[in-house]
Amino acid sequence: MDENRYEPEIIEEEPKKKKKSKVGLIFLIIGAAITFGVISSVTFLGVTYIVKHLDNADIIVMEDSEEDTQDIGGVELEIDEGTTIVSDVADVAEQVMPSVVSITNMSIQDVQMFPFGGITQYESSSSGSGIIIGQNEEEVLIVTNNHVVEGSKTLTVVWIDGESTEAKIKGTDSDRDLAIISVALKDLKSSTKKEIKIATLGDSSKLRVGESTIAIGNALGYGQSVTLGIVSALGRTLDGIEGTLIQTDAAINPGNSGGALLNAKGQVIGINTAKVNDSAVEGMGYAIPITDVKDILEDMMNKKTRKTVSESKRGELGIYVVDLEAEVAKWYNVPQGVCVRGLVKGGAAEAAQIPVGCVIVKIAGKAIKNSTELNEELQYHAKGEKIEIVCYVLGGAQYEEKIYEVTLK
Repeated sequence: MDENRYEPEIIEEEPKKKKKSKVGLIFLIIGAAITFGVISSVTFLGVTYIVKHLDNADIIVMEDSEEDTQDIGGVELEIDEGTTIVSDVADVAEQVMPSVVSITNMSIQDVQMFPFGGITQYESSSSGSGIIIGQNEEEVLIVTNNHVVEGSKTLTVVWIDGESTEAKIKGTDSDRDLAIISVALKDLKSSTKKEIKIATLGDSSKLRVGESTIAIGNALGYGQSVTLGIVSALGRTLDGIEGTLIQTDAAINPGNSGGALLNAKGQVIGINTAKVNDSAVEGMGYAIPITDVKDILEDMMNKKTRKTVSESKRGELGIYVVDLEAEVAKWYNVPQGVCVRGLVKGGAAEAAQIPVGCVIVKIAGKAIKNSTELNEELQYHAKGEKIEIVCYVLGGAQYEEKIYEVTLK
């Protein structure tokens, strides 16, 4: 293993000292019995609660990208099989905090102006969290949510010691709401390298309802905080997120997205992603099970990190678009994407004969669902570069897939 790789601490319970006195042993047994009775009574009262009927509860993703098929090194995620349970939440927090980071996303948002239909842009800032899950020879690798880094102009990571560093997007998966971002080791201070470490991953497939959970993240952008709960349910589904989720009553708030959901051993079992937002609902947060997405994360971790092209050299398609919402796409039996509502005269799309009214669903091999994702992909391509655009074009009574080769201008 690389000598620069961060190793998670292993917390072991110290063996209890044996008492030699038989009389002491008798009193110890009696005392333990009395203590058990008291704790059992209090626990029974503490876990009794009323489940209320929930009406009209809205599921929301917390508010707080870019792939390449080139492999750079074979980073693998390891699932820890340790059995030591840490009894004190403070010990768990102290153990895991160096593996959790805060993320600030400065992004450019496109806003359609009504009633005239123009588009304007504005800069916004949002906060999220991330978990250090790996390292290669050049980078520290951090997992977070796709919605935390979506539309990013710049990403800033704040470490446990308060130092901040700019990060790059390494890969994203919008369907699973996942992203891997990277920070160059050369950009880290030596003092920061000594403070941070790689998180220990647990096996989420072995979770049971009722197990203790601990959530750590950058709640409301105030910095790292810790909340406590249990696994409320397993195998939950939410609109907009593919796959099943862990439900927990550990408080998950805006800014917690991308942070760690831990078990009592201090192992990461989930990536916090969403909560139910309704005045009648309390304690319904969701996390992506870490074991379910292990292969996806490894694939993104081993992509080549790409650099954005400066705005003066960045290529353009020369199109006016409107986002095709999921329900509309389903109605027309096409994948979700962006609908071309106009072409710039003399632009790249016009030269490639891309028709008005078609739906763009993929650009340069990257699937896109909206104009934000389209612009994110274009920032990696320069003027004069040839790329493939996959569109759905109306042919007769239905839309048909067509591929266009476009030279960006």
